[in-house]
Amino acid sequence: MPSSARLLSLLHFADSAFPAGGYAHSFGLETCCQSGAVTDAAGVEQFLTSQLEGSAGPCDATAAAAARAAFAGGDLATCRRLDDTLEAMKSVREFREGSRQMGRQTLRVAAALTADVALDGYRAEVDAGRAPGHHAVAFGMAAGALGWEPEETAAAFLYSTTALLVGAALRLLPLGQTQGQRLLWRLHPVIERLAREAAQRDPSRMWSFAPGIELAGIRHEGLEMRLFRS
Repeated sequence: MPSSARLLSLLHFADSAFPAGGYAHSFGLETCCQSGAVTDAAGVEQFLTSQLEGSAGPCDATAAAAARAAFAGGDLATCRRLDDTLEAMKSVREFREGSRQMGRQTLRVAAALTADVALDGYRAEVDAGRAPGHHAVAFGMAAGALGWEPEETAAAFLYSTTALLVGAALRLLPLGQTQGQRLLWRLHPVIERLAREAAQRDPSRMWSFAPGIELAGIRHEGLEMRLFRS
């Protein structure tokens, strides 16, 4: 695929308008805002950094880069193992269900856009309930079908994850669009570094440690008023 076409496909999947359903999730941020743990832009940045450093980078982005390599090599069994590993690692029910929902939607759109037989086959397995279909794995498989590089796959995944949460923050707190863009801009170096690390990490060394965010996710379903599903 020519470099410009590859870039366009990457931007397409990383765009906040991509219909993966992420707009319905805050992945613990809503709980933190309601409890007063996050009240301003500085608090949102701290939350995002913790989420990127403690979970999305070492776990999900690593899985996305590994799924890209496996799918590009025709190794669907490894994609399935990565999917099962994420299913086991996502102990918070709302986070696990959110990841599966976003992955299912990503597979459906990717299969429709690319007409890739293997992608459509895995989509069928997910729709039938025979595979979890986590978002990072679906994103990585799409990357493999579209010829993205490992580091840009991880970077695009982390960027879209961060942009999703910035969008949630703008709905939860009295922040302006410019503040939101500044938050996202300041996190570019973090995303770049974590993407590089994820692309180089052996998937057997995936890890996640964000206990504060996970506790917020557990408490979320008990909130009296909720704007988000997680």
